[in-house]
Amino acid sequence: MTQKVQSGAGMLSSERGIFGVLSVTLLALGVSSRSAVGKLALGGAGAAMAYLALKGENPVAPALKIETTAEPGEVLIREAVTIGKPADGLYALWRDLPNLPRLMSNVQSVEVLSDTHSKWTVKAPLGQTVSWEAELTAQETGKRLAWQSLPGSVIDNSGEVVFRPAPGNRGTEVVARLTYKPPLGTTGAVLARVLGQEPAQQIRDDLARFKAEQELGFAPTTNGQTSGRPDAGVKTKDESPKAQADQKAAEQNKTGQTKGGQA
Repeated sequence: MTQKVQSGAGMLSSERGIFGVLSVTLLALGVSSRSAVGKLALGGAGAAMAYLALKGENPVAPALKIETTAEPGEVLIREAVTIGKPADGLYALWRDLPNLPRLMSNVQSVEVLSDTHSKWTVKAPLGQTVSWEAELTAQETGKRLAWQSLPGSVIDNSGEVVFRPAPGNRGTEVVARLTYKPPLGTTGAVLARVLGQEPAQQIRDDLARFKAEQELGFAPTTNGQTSGRPDAGVKTKDESPKAQADQKAAEQNKTGQTKGGQA
């Protein structure tokens, strides 16, 4: 999945329409204002809105470091982390789609519909949820997993997770790339950032937690501490193929010892 990144944040036609309506409203209020200051302030704001509507670029999104693609209204998220574990085991955790809510905090559930199709439900601002159906577009074991929302989805989006050897034999570099078109386009992304619901920060935190869980066996937290040092965190179960095989062998060994003792 490749995207052409642009420096400006292109607006959707609906965004430009909203800015156009705002410009007309502000200009009208400026004309009707009895105050010279009011005329100047409202007229200036209206002219600014009209300029943005005509130019079709949102200047606030780049200022907040919200990355966009050449597709109007589409936001791009790119994050990476290096984990000291083999790629195959990490890939297996992401390929288990019902397991994704454990890896991605904004995902509430993923229901598998077929070998390639699934239904996603994610958390939205103000306590709401949004659902859509998606299809897997790439399944390269130990290397790459990609998906794309189906046409007509409430939120058009796509994503991929790439697993590649980290330099210096330090494990695996996990790279997550996602694109999505939020309601109201780049303006919606700006509002989500202000409300603390912008997916970029969530993905960054998710990958950091995933790294800690895989390398330490738990996700460090600072709950109840004033020093800021991580506490014991939440211990997680290692579900890699090797760990499952070791657990099965241990259970069989324990069963054999129990039978031998009874005899």
